[in-house]
Amino acid sequence: MSAPFGLGDPKKPITFDEMLSVLRAQAKQFPDRRTGKNISYPNVEDFALSAFSVFHFQHPSFLASAQEMEALQGKNNARTIFGINKIPSDNHIRDFLDEADPALLNPVFETIFDRLQGTGAIEVMRSSFNSQLLMAFDGLHFFESKKICCENCSHKTHKNGTTSYYHHAVTPVFVSPNCTHVIDLPPEFITPQDGSDKQDCELAAAKRWLDKHGGRYAPLGVTILGDDLYCRQPFCEQVRSAGYHFIFTCKPDSHKTLYEWIEGLEKIGAIKKKVVRRWTGKRHEVDTYRYVSDLPLKAGENALKVDWFELITTTESGEIIYRNAYATDHKIEWQNVSEATWVGRARWKIENENNNTLKTKGYHLEHSFGHGSKYLANLLAALNMLAFLFHTVLELFSELYQKIRGKLGARRKFFEHIKALTHYICFDGWTPLLVFMAERLELQISSAGIDSG
Repeated sequence: MSAPFGLGDPKKPITFDEMLSVLRAQAKQFPDRRTGKNISYPNVEDFALSAFSVFHFQHPSFLASAQEMEALQGKNNARTIFGINKIPSDNHIRDFLDEADPALLNPVFETIFDRLQGTGAIEVMRSSFNSQLLMAFDGLHFFESKKICCENCSHKTHKNGTTSYYHHAVTPVFVSPNCTHVIDLPPEFITPQDGSDKQDCELAAAKRWLDKHGGRYAPLGVTILGDDLYCRQPFCEQVRSAGYHFIFTCKPDSHKTLYEWIEGLEKIGAIKKKVVRRWTGKRHEVDTYRYVSDLPLKAGENALKVDWFELITTTESGEIIYRNAYATDHKIEWQNVSEATWVGRARWKIENENNNTLKTKGYHLEHSFGHGSKYLANLLAALNMLAFLFHTVLELFSELYQKIRGKLGARRKFFEHIKALTHYICFDGWTPLLVFMAERLELQISSAGIDSG
């Protein structure tokens, strides 16, 4: 693996400054719409870095605060931490970034992933189930309005005649049942497609993602996870042809033929079972696994054959407290059905550790930072997701960051401290900011830990 963007050793953890340098290099590729007086901003990358700085600090007034500091102190944190030469106005940032396709950020996601892979951080996430890495797919909704729209909005007409406009994306992430972190991959935005009469949808966007990125990750040995929406034969076949395996939620209402087979096999006692009784610390629960091989996913002679398995969890009195079923191209047997179910349930991590974090745990993804007429809404969402990835990497590798977050706890509190500090004090860089916080919190940090900041 070569070192991309002129970075250092690909087997060493990537630092904040290195990640920022990759983002800066990509931001220089953004289309330049500047004319006349607008050329007074000499660095094209200042526009993207200015927007990113707001998301990295989750501080909507960060740029205004930096401008105030510049007037008082002759320096500011936007320049010293993010390398922003001159801060554009909010309107200028929005106008400039509206022409930048979010796909321009894909190499940043990919480079960070390559460095994570080089350090072995991705291997730590590998499941014991057939030694697979797990990639969860899900749709992420992040904007809706009945008044504001752009050429990349999806829309829905309601029974009362009104129309809602919204933005959403497919956000593939690597997950692990035994890891609290998720690794974000390049998103695929759900937008009107040239030459198509049909409105774009989550499944079509997932197919595009596989076409664009599938070959990059398939050699790692990956199983794709998803809800019932993805458990359709055309998509399952595309997953397989791209070199992946799949475990998808499989509901009776949308798979009538498959469940007719299950009903028939159940009547003759051909559904295999495994029963496990567990003590939760408060009560006994009973896990009943049912599984069967080589069932048709749909009707017809060309139906894809899948293995089906189900988990029903009950109390000792028989009350059902959990039930879900899955279809997969993996071979399910008595020895691995429990692990397969644990893997299938890991799909929820994309909801909890990724989507929910982006929406409610400090990243304000659903807040409208600007909509624009073309790419702006999607680009700002991608920058916000990228900021989340930066923080994930720092949580994995930076001793400084780990101990500060451990001391402060919730992300919101961490961002609140940064907001207050950067309003009054100009720091020489990201690491000096963390060192200052660690010292005031009386944390013991090694010299190597400071370097990892």
